Amino acid sequence: MTVVTKEEEKQVEPMTKFMYALKCKESKRQYPRRFKMFLDFLKLEGTINEQAKEFLTNTKSNPQWTEERFMDFVSFQLERVSRGEITESTIKNYYKSTKLFCEMNGCAQLINWKMITRGLPKGRQAANDRAPCIEELQKLVEYPDRRIKSIVYTMSSSGIRLGAWDYLKWKHVKPVFGENGAIIAAKLHVYAGDREEYHTFITGEAYGTLKDWMDFRASYGENITVESWLMRDIWQTTNIDYGTKSGLATCPKKLKSSGIKRLLERALWEQGVRHPLQNGSKRHEWKAAHGFRKFYKSRAEQVMRPINVEITMGHNIGVSESYYKPTEREVTEDCLKAIDLLTISGDKVVLQKQVAELKEKTKDSEYVIKGKLQEKDQQIEALTKKQEQFEKVIQSLIDSGQLRPSDNELENNNKPNS
Repeated sequence: MTVVTKEEEKQVEPMTKFMYALKCKESKRQYPRRFKMFLDFLKLEGTINEQAKEFLTNTKSNPQWTEERFMDFVSFQLERVSRGEITESTIKNYYKSTKLFCEMNGCAQLINWKMITRGLPKGRQAANDRAPCIEELQKLVEYPDRRIKSIVYTMSSSGIRLGAWDYLKWKHVKPVFGENGAIIAAKLHVYAGDREEYHTFITGEAYGTLKDWMDFRASYGENITVESWLMRDIWQTTNIDYGTKSGLATCPKKLKSSGIKRLLERALWEQGVRHPLQNGSKRHEWKAAHGFRKFYKSRAEQVMRPINVEITMGHNIGVSESYYKPTEREVTEDCLKAIDLLTISGDKVVLQKQVAELKEKTKDSEYVIKGKLQEKDQQIEALTKKQEQFEKVIQSLIDSGQLRPSDNELENNNKPNS
């Protein structure tokens, strides 16, 4: 029977140290899973905690064993790549998780990582996917769920990550008004209270759908305040008595980012935007949630300064962050340039452009008409002046006797006034 000392009881579990280094929710989900795949390859028994302990003990006692086994693991994964089961970049993810575990448990310096990386494939630096097109997004928002338009319009016009929905409340959306007093956009406070917080903007179209959604909730009795979550659960709205209408929506539950992801995936499939993979392909043409982020960047950079696009996506701009300090007004004005490109409702965009074109044509017509009228007035004025000058010359000739009036004129002048 193994006797455990008090000092050993006080030691922090190897996996606890490993998890301590993971800050992002997605990293906490994926890194342990990837590390366990390596532990399973080593045929270590027990739970992941037991496997991690045994792996740590073996590594500290025989680092060469770990190096050789990891190289075997890489070779095995390369065979999977050749069969099309995984991509080359996936192998590097296994490497990262294992190295992080060793770093957090004080045995990384025992392993020759440089030797191991020699056999790692470079892989792609970016996924081979694309951004969704306007037509696909228009079809997606036809999905019969009141929340879908708000979600799609907000994500595609701001480039926010899926996880941002876990922080967004009604107070984080501030409308931006145009010169005529109409709402043309809205300012979005992303990750409020977190060290990663930043500001971006959404289109007036996106703000309108969010406002309609909040008003709809209020009409069923929910007490909408600045602290209300932007996305919540759905409640029964049909086949109910009027008297019980207000009781069904009064206890809202926040719709987490995981729920929004499932909602988007259902909408993609049911609207026929996403299709089954063929020919052994492992990826769809565009990602369910991250595709909106690519849509924003691809379209916004057509008219905005690239560095402002990076700022409004919450990206790290490196050393430029210490020197580039645009005012909020400058970023807002730059973002407003991309409003038309980020608006999804095609009918509205076309109508707005048609109205603008008609206004321009009307202005041109008015300028032409005013010009013609002014030209006509000038011609009449010139003719009037010539007539007056001619009459003055005739009268002066008559007064000097150089010209006699005609008989008819004399006869008319000699007639008594009636």
